[in-house]
Amino acid sequence: MKIAFYCPLKSPNHPVPSGDRLMARLLMTALERAGHEVAIASELRSFLPDASASAVTALSAAAEAERARLSAQWREAGPPNAWFCYHPYYKAPDFIGPSLARDFGLDYVTAEASYSARRNIGLWSEMQQAVRDAVEQASVNICLTQRDLDGLASAVPGAHLALLPPFVDPALFVEKRPMPEPGRLITVAMMRSGDKMDSYVMLADALSRLMHLPWQLSVVGGGPRATEVRSLFSGFDEDRIIWHGEKPAADIAKLLSRSALYVWPGCGEAYGLAYLEAQAAGLPVVAQRIAGVPEVVVHGRTGLLTPPADVDAYARAIERLLTHDEERAALAAAARTFAGEERSFDRAAAQLGTILNEYLERAR
Repeated sequence: MKIAFYCPLKSPNHPVPSGDRLMARLLMTALERAGHEVAIASELRSFLPDASASAVTALSAAAEAERARLSAQWREAGPPNAWFCYHPYYKAPDFIGPSLARDFGLDYVTAEASYSARRNIGLWSEMQQAVRDAVEQASVNICLTQRDLDGLASAVPGAHLALLPPFVDPALFVEKRPMPEPGRLITVAMMRSGDKMDSYVMLADALSRLMHLPWQLSVVGGGPRATEVRSLFSGFDEDRIIWHGEKPAADIAKLLSRSALYVWPGCGEAYGLAYLEAQAAGLPVVAQRIAGVPEVVVHGRTGLLTPPADVDAYARAIERLLTHDEERAALAAAARTFAGEERSFDRAAAQLGTILNEYLERAR
């Protein structure tokens, strides 16, 4: 098929790295691996940090212009077979694809759509309704977590839903032989407000309770809150924290291969592709049992998950794996198999192809 690919939250071409951008690129490549021709349909970003009437009006006008542009283009050159929308949610709905799909008789597909009834407040309720309508229209909604699937099933009874677990391309990470340095912790995360900052706060608090142990933390990442993140760790001896800044994937893979434990609390994480990359490199993970984290970290098999917001429990889990290397090594080996095989790109591409074949054939 020819597939028009659209990301209302963040284009795959966006200059700022993130899990959203990475997953969008992985999905595009997986669709191509499954034999489809994929092209980005629009660079329009529908993300609205605040719901204001003027912002919604401006977005609606921009979306209308995009629909007109694509309609003219397709009438001249021929339309695609399907519209594939990645990650529509209340702050970034798809205002382009659903109407074009109806007008041209295309299959409409979503991936990682989410709906939360508690967001039905003011203008957000209009955005939510747009997401709900799109989910209802879709030939299939591909959910990356059971949490999202259950949410859509409750909000849109009768919606066509399929589960595709989060995945990564593990090649860079599995090609390097793990050579963990004792006590070497690592985290890879953007430094921005919200959940990411909350996780840094929790991590610094937890590590402050482990000063009796010989650990060292590598921090990979940057962002607008970098100064504040550094201040959280200002009370530690300088040799405890190594600040690497932003790094390309190959350098991250090298740093992971020399580390013993991946530590990131994961406050509010949808799932966290960085967890899978770390596990593919052979690192067990210590995180919270929160949001979508259990979808990518298997407690007791590939890492340890602790109760949400329990800093003491989180610190004890880190201490446990720092002081019990036999357990840490067993989790590390299982993590490498889990991310490198069970959640590999090749397996996901095959699953994605099967889902599309099944549901789109059924829609016809």
